[in-house]
This record gives sequence, C-alpha cells and structure tokens, in this order.
Amino acid sequence: MPKTAQDGDVQTPEPTKPSGEDVLIQEGDIAGDYLEKLLDVLDFDGDIDLDVEGGRAIVSIDGGEDLNKLVGDKGSVLESLQELTRLAVQQASGNRSRLMLDIAGWRQGRRDELTELGKQTADDVKASGEPVRLRPMTPFERKVVHDAVATVKGVVSESEGEEPRRQVVVLPDN
Repeated sequence: MPKTAQDGDVQTPEPTKPSGEDVLIQEGDIAGDYLEKLLDVLDFDGDIDLDVEGGRAIVSIDGGEDLNKLVGDKGSVLESLQELTRLAVQQASGNRSRLMLDIAGWRQGRRDELTELGKQTADDVKASGEPVRLRPMTPFERKVVHDAVATVKGVVSESEGEEPRRQVVVLPDN
C-alpha cells in the first residue's frame, strides 16, 4: 500500500523560491499595472513594455502624444514617477525595487548624450592632464558618465559633493 502524507513518511517538497529573474518579471508586471492605471486616470495613450536587463526590471512607456508631459523638464517628472512606481512595487511585493522607468525614449536618449559627454571629457582630460568637474547630476546620470569614462584608458572618475549637487570629476590616472 502506498504511503501518504498522513502516514508521516512522505516528505512534502518545500516551496521553491522564485529565481531572481522571476522576481524582476513580477516587479515589472506590478509596475506595468500601476502605470497602466495612471495612464487611464490621465487619459493618456501609451504602450507599456517590460524587460529585464542588468539585474533590474526595465519598464518603458512609448507611443502616446502626451507622454513628454510625463518626462518634464530635464526628466524631473520621470524621476518622480519612477520613485512612485518603485514604491507601488515595494508595497505590493514587500521588496525594495530598483526598477528603471523610461518614457518616450527620453532616458535612452539621455544615456546616449551622457555617454558621449563622458567619453569626450575623458579624452579632453587625457590630452590636457587637467581634471574636469562636470555639473551636478542625478545618480542615473553619474553612473552613465562613470561607465563611459571607464572605457578610456589613462583617466578615472569619481563623484564628489552632496546630493543634489553631487558631481562627477574626471581626473588623469596617475
């Protein structure tokens, strides 16, 4: 006669924890639902795309005519919406989220500009031997610049100052 769980000898498998990517996909789904409701309330059109890249959920909203209003001056509204979306994910999942939000391709365009700025500044510092201090930037912007500078041999970068005036300084690598 086969043993049953009631007999005490059959072991029930422990529930499996979702993989890291599964957790990020879940974060993206929660964020997508939250942002979809927001777009409905605002009566804005937009397509929501979810992805996982570099150990974080990436949520993009594209396609609507009014979406630039959700970016704001220098991405200020976008940064605020990203924080609200992270809080919504945290409330629903119980986990702190590092998700990245992009609206109307603004963040990707900004990434391209900052990559060029970082490489050009690194080349200038390498040629002149003099350090260059860039204007204050958000953590996202600083990371992009640091990554770009790291591709140029002979220079290094560091962040100095306190938020919101924190700056990237590019220096010759002695």
